[in-house]
Amino acid sequence: MPTKHDHHGHGHGHGHAVGPESDRRYLLGALGLIVTFMAGEVVVGLVANSLALISDAAHMLTDASAIVLALTAMRIAARPARGAYTFGWKRAEIISAQINGATLLLLVAYFAYEGVHRLLEPSEVIGPLVFVTALIGVLVNAVATWLLSRANRESLNVEGAYQHILNDMYAFIATAIAGLVVWLTGFQQADAIAALVVAALMAKAAYDLLRESGRVLLQASPGHLDPDEIGSLLARQPAVVEVHDLHVWAVTSGYPTLSAHVLVEPGSDCHRVRLALAELLKERFDIDHTTLQVDPGGPEADPAQAVPRQHCPDPHGPRHRGGHS
Repeated sequence: MPTKHDHHGHGHGHGHAVGPESDRRYLLGALGLIVTFMAGEVVVGLVANSLALISDAAHMLTDASAIVLALTAMRIAARPARGAYTFGWKRAEIISAQINGATLLLLVAYFAYEGVHRLLEPSEVIGPLVFVTALIGVLVNAVATWLLSRANRESLNVEGAYQHILNDMYAFIATAIAGLVVWLTGFQQADAIAALVVAALMAKAAYDLLRESGRVLLQASPGHLDPDEIGSLLARQPAVVEVHDLHVWAVTSGYPTLSAHVLVEPGSDCHRVRLALAELLKERFDIDHTTLQVDPGGPEADPAQAVPRQHCPDPHGPRHRGGHS
């Protein structure tokens, strides 16, 4: 009767020197800077009648929301696995990233509409006020970006907040240029053009966040891992006859997971093969959490089939065959 041999690697950290407490401190520091400046920017934006400044302030509001979401998700994700939640609440980080990306897309739609409207019907903008405020915004966002760059950006949760703030810094640079142009030339549409630049930057950040978090939610393999390459490598190892039912996915960012059914030559030591494969996966692909079912591939297997029927009547995905049988 075939037996199942499992290997579970532990210590599933991100491979990063920064711990959760340090991450929280950096996020809280950035949050304080952003909220303080945002409050003043809303007032200045209304006084200067600048869509670019108001769009920047709205972007900063999403920055603050992104950080609050990140902090909340971080706390939820730290809950231990228990009951029905066998992986704990680690996917909370990915949901947070999805919310951040969706929020950015909504803002893109609004500011693209307003920007086009102001291009067609320009409003009077106080250039010097926009220029000075935007320069201060560049400085504030540069400090906030530096703080978040020191946190663990392998987490899509932290990366989502980081991308919000980094894009906001670029947006302030565009706004400062627009304010200077309005100030020196009187070209009022420069403010609307800056708002459209902000919208384009936000759209890029939203796309990246939604794509990466969507891959995790759909249980696609992490972008840097090729299941076919992994399966072929495992099948080439000594005593391995075939690898099938190979699944590679991420529970959350920085947490790659693999499971597979491995058939070995009759008489092989299944336990020793399993340990060797698990060690190979850890060293070559940095996959710590593996579940490998290792069984002898008996000689009674039909040559037209890669495995005896009793092992796996309906294997998922391709079969990777070795050359040792």
